[in-house]
Amino acid sequence: MRRAWPARAGLGWPRPGWGVLLAVLAGVLLVGLPLLPAGGLVIGGAVLLLTLLQPWFGLALTLLAAPWGALEKIALGGSLPLDSGQLLLFLTVAAWLAHGVVRRRIMLRRTVLNLPLALFLLVAALSLLGAPSLTYGFRELLKWVEVALVMLIVVDLGAAERSRVRLMVGLVLLSGLSQALIGIWQFGLRGSGPEHFEILGGFYRAYGTFEQPNPYGGFMALTASLALGVLLGLLAANGPALRRWWRVGVRRQAADEGGEVVEGPRPGWFWLFFAAVCALACGTALLLSWSRGAWLGFGAGLAMMGLFWPRRRWQGVLLLVGGGLLLLLGLQSGLVPASVADRLVSFQEDARFEDVRGVDINDSNYAVLERLAHWQSALAMARAHPWLGVGFGNYEPAYASYALLNWPYPLGHAHNYYLNILAETGVLGLAAYLLLWSVTFGQTWWLLRRLAWPQRGVALGLLAAWTALTVHHLLDNLYVNNLYLHLGVMLGILQLLARENESGVYSR
Repeated sequence: MRRAWPARAGLGWPRPGWGVLLAVLAGVLLVGLPLLPAGGLVIGGAVLLLTLLQPWFGLALTLLAAPWGALEKIALGGSLPLDSGQLLLFLTVAAWLAHGVVRRRIMLRRTVLNLPLALFLLVAALSLLGAPSLTYGFRELLKWVEVALVMLIVVDLGAAERSRVRLMVGLVLLSGLSQALIGIWQFGLRGSGPEHFEILGGFYRAYGTFEQPNPYGGFMALTASLALGVLLGLLAANGPALRRWWRVGVRRQAADEGGEVVEGPRPGWFWLFFAAVCALACGTALLLSWSRGAWLGFGAGLAMMGLFWPRRRWQGVLLLVGGGLLLLLGLQSGLVPASVADRLVSFQEDARFEDVRGVDINDSNYAVLERLAHWQSALAMARAHPWLGVGFGNYEPAYASYALLNWPYPLGHAHNYYLNILAETGVLGLAAYLLLWSVTFGQTWWLLRRLAWPQRGVALGLLAAWTALTVHHLLDNLYVNNLYLHLGVMLGILQLLARENESGVYSR
């Protein structure tokens, strides 16, 4: 018989002591950086030892350090071949493999995504046979190898102990929270910033350590979605305890006068508070990033969350329709600030497609025409190499041969990941990529019908995150600045939820 998740959501979630320990360690790392090289050697030795003892510790530090890659590259002038996130990931993988050697078995656990990931990697590798630059290709291929490795490590480590599943969720949110606080500071508290990021007369778009607002906004959309799902799950699971706490609080005065109040299990206050703070901070930073693609992605994620929140689908449809009507009412009545409304309703400029050859270029249409020009170049690559494209990661090296006359310089990608992957890996690569995400969505939908709260809330947050990523990729490429490492952890969390469902521990 399957056991339901207990009423008190605090059970099974890691104690806050680990969070405090990691926060203290992060502070020590920041304070110790100016003490290099002596202090750096001590801190590096401690990190090495702790990671070798517990590989999940290295993975935790990887998540915290990963978003700093872009800033480190600028600060160090690209002098280091690997940023701190990549170095910590390399150390974590080495420690995990060492543990496998000690126990004489390296656990590559079976998951639903193993085959789709392997198929996508195979097609991507085959596309490099005629690629103009193997360096660019191997660099992009390595990203997806890391996604697969991180997912498998999370599954292996999480299968050993239940609390580590929740720990991984908490670490993803903690990394998002740290970036959200930086972005909020950049927007209105710092008082200065890059001139081209200035908005609203004296404020600056939030960009964290990503150095660009759009991928930063995408990261905030992913973590805000997960945080909101976790919060909803905890509230649903703690409903009886919260109501009991409220009744106890209301009747406490009567108890002081001689009555007796029997208190039941208390809600998991730490995790409720933490999830609420992460959702609020990441949502605020997402707004301050002023990234239209991230806003649209997060909005689509919220719509998907509303649709699948109730177990009865007709209730979800009603909730979705009601939310849409409220948004329209807010836009029409002026409740939504005009600057935000204009930013939202102007997305048609980015969504349209037309031939931009011969179109007059001016300051008002430059950004839109630049994006459309790169879309046309991507389609030209796909027409020239329909099956396997110009080579995975080779959009930039191949761009000169397909560029329009007025747009000779590549942006690094096509500003639409689906066109980008079609240009680089052809029809076969695009099909493999869509298959991977179709399986991911399908598995998440399947789990939502079977999991109990709060695990169902985690799955709901993951579904919103997948949706935000899918929609944002219509306008950008989010597989940058180590963001894909967080994605690998989130895919691993999804597989752990599937394993727990199979065991019947958290099923309804």
